[in-house]
Amino acid sequence: FKPLAYTKTFVMLSAALLSVTVAPALRDYLIRGKIFSEARHPVSRAIRKVYEPFVHVALHNPKTTVLIGVMALVSALPIAQRLGSEFMPPLDEGDLLYMPTTFPNISIEEARQQLRRQDAVLRSFPEVTSVLGKIGRADTPTDPAPLSMVETVVQLKPRSEWRTKYVRRWYVGSTPEFMRPLLNWLQPEFVPMTREDLIQEMNARLQLPGWTNAFTQPIRNRVDMLTTGIRTPIGIKVYGTDLAEIERVGTSIERILHEVPGTRSVLFERSVGGLYVDVVPNRESLARYGLQVEAVNEVVESALGGLPITTTVEGRNRFTVNVRYAQDFRTSLDAVRDVMIPLPPGMATAASSGMNGEPAAPSTASVAAPAQIPLGTLADVRVASGPPMIRDEAGLLVGYVYVDIEADRDVGSYVDDAKAAVERARGAGSLTIPSGYYIKWTGQYELLADMEARMKLLIPIALLITIVLLYLQFKNFTEVLIVLLSVPFALVGSVWALWLLGYNLSTAVWVGVIALVGLAAQTGVVMIVYIDHAYERRFRVGKINTLEDIIEAHSEGTIQRVRPKLMTVSTMLIGLVPLLWAQGSGADVMKRIAAPMVGGLVTSAFLTLEIIPVIYTYWRNEQLLWRRLDERAFPILQWLQRDVIALKIAAALALGWVATKLYVESPPPWVHSAAVAVVVASVALLIAYPVLRHRARRLLEHP
Repeated sequence: FKPLAYTKTFVMLSAALLSVTVAPALRDYLIRGKIFSEARHPVSRAIRKVYEPFVHVALHNPKTTVLIGVMALVSALPIAQRLGSEFMPPLDEGDLLYMPTTFPNISIEEARQQLRRQDAVLRSFPEVTSVLGKIGRADTPTDPAPLSMVETVVQLKPRSEWRTKYVRRWYVGSTPEFMRPLLNWLQPEFVPMTREDLIQEMNARLQLPGWTNAFTQPIRNRVDMLTTGIRTPIGIKVYGTDLAEIERVGTSIERILHEVPGTRSVLFERSVGGLYVDVVPNRESLARYGLQVEAVNEVVESALGGLPITTTVEGRNRFTVNVRYAQDFRTSLDAVRDVMIPLPPGMATAASSGMNGEPAAPSTASVAAPAQIPLGTLADVRVASGPPMIRDEAGLLVGYVYVDIEADRDVGSYVDDAKAAVERARGAGSLTIPSGYYIKWTGQYELLADMEARMKLLIPIALLITIVLLYLQFKNFTEVLIVLLSVPFALVGSVWALWLLGYNLSTAVWVGVIALVGLAAQTGVVMIVYIDHAYERRFRVGKINTLEDIIEAHSEGTIQRVRPKLMTVSTMLIGLVPLLWAQGSGADVMKRIAAPMVGGLVTSAFLTLEIIPVIYTYWRNEQLLWRRLDERAFPILQWLQRDVIALKIAAALALGWVATKLYVESPPPWVHSAAVAVVVASVALLIAYPVLRHRARRLLEHP
């Protein structure tokens, strides 16, 4: 997001510079002739005609107006709780990467047959252009993929060539036939297949015995593997000191997560289970024939593994030539046992000895004694089980649990459910983690947690900078708070927009929310500045004496300048709304940046034009009341001022408690007790202020 931040910053700086230099000069040069007042402007007259009745109704019915705003805020709270969370939105790369995993003891021939079968299934889909599967790995540490893991790149056709699917609409069977064409045009019954629909079909047809499926994308997979080492959206790392114990914990977690709703597949990559041919020399037999262990190792290495004997040069290419036994002589245990080991000179007699160690007759030993002896006579050749690959991190051995989730589940809520399931299993005793062992949730969830921790710093910093700039403008903290009321009203629209569009909270969404804070404050500033101008103009000539005078002044400032306020919001929407229909790579990120801004600007504009004038009017009315009490030197004014100061202290303490909840993992118990005390005191102060205010008004009316 750095290019976005730099570009937006430079644009704002250049626009600010031009607005105070070039714009005034162009205005004086271009705006000439007869200038009509704004009241005669046809657009302004139309807007005022619609808006003026709403303003008067809102200003004369403050409780109802504020209640509407509160209900709007309350309506967004349950919706906000239902929004999921993810690190980044799914960026559609155009292709798929199919990465199934099986058990580590699969043979090369079986792996090749399974790979061909998988490729044939994938190639049968009409949306697929080509399929390229890979199993095994090259002789390089940069690609530590075991034989049990497949990587298949599935190249897809353009979306315009995909199939359509039938969706039964609400009007089928419940509306007249003549209305069906129109309704079908508005809401078609046949809609294009989505990427998730295609993945679901592929996953259903690739349910092969012994294989666990995982679907991702080529670029995203590489990024995930480089950052966390996990190729699926969610992973669990099991740390410990013993591979067998790690596998026991990992397989137990695998069984638990299978039952969590939204799990598409889960697999613990086995720490043991690989099959190896062990050749264990028998030192007594070696001593009987005068051989050393090195002689056996050399033969096994050359006959079974291959021994480089020369290098062939073909142009600029060089190829090593290896020599080993033909495949028929090394593909079974019996064949390996029959590998011949050459005897040292002078040991022919010993080779022809019987099993009891007695030498053969001297007359026939030199003729019948073999010059070689089978490997099975000198060593124990057997198949043994062992780890297919050993991983270590942070000084401990580690095993990976790979979890792939359904498209309708977000990473954040799934991990919350999965953690709860694991904790329940530990409480019930079905999952035990020994001392010295622990688990760590990783994958995209780890990146999501890092992003959330960073946003806990960035969002308060953005709000603090906004507050400082607003205070430098108004020199009054109460006015700053009134302007900031645009922010929660804007968040109402953001939450509803995200919910209607089906977007989760992600880094892109939070970037849009941070930008929205500035835009919402800007619309509030435009409103307050024009209201202040009308109020100050009337106050200087002594026309602010009653609540009705304040209402008239604020109505003038609000109504006469409604067109600039709507222009401010409209220009922003004109630049943002087209992003919601963007297509192609990167569009998913742009949509999630634009969605909270578009929704927030709509609700912020509406609620700012209605709610803020009401709150600002009755704050000015309190100033008028305090001024009249001060003129008559009534002592009750001091009580009102003390009550307001106490409320500000309580608000500051409440803000500190919220910060403690966000930034301290385990706050001490006294913090919660203090929070309860602050809430009780705040309620008492809020009740006390209207009582004191009522007495003050009675003193003014009947001194």
